[in-house]
Amino acid sequence: MIELSYKPSFLRDLKKCSPALREEVKEKISLFQEDPFHASLKTHKLKGTLKGRWSFSINYRDRIVFRFEGKSAVVLLAIGNHSIYQ
Repeated sequence: MIELSYKPSFLRDLKKCSPALREEVKEKISLFQEDPFHASLKTHKLKGTLKGRWSFSINYRDRIVFRFEGKSAVVLLAIGNHSIYQ
């Protein structure tokens, strides 16, 4: 199982989400902890200024950006729509 830690910016972003989206986030994070590369998460490497970071999908619009800190540890960095890539 993946060990998670959260950046303060991620927690701030999460507080801004609707209650329905927060539920989706909890479900996807739970799935991510079991299998970070589950097909429904669409986990992928980011390029450009976000090189070294990864992203997975919550739903069609929203994403979580994270960074691996070893084989079994991850830091969740940001949550939001595609504008978080900028």
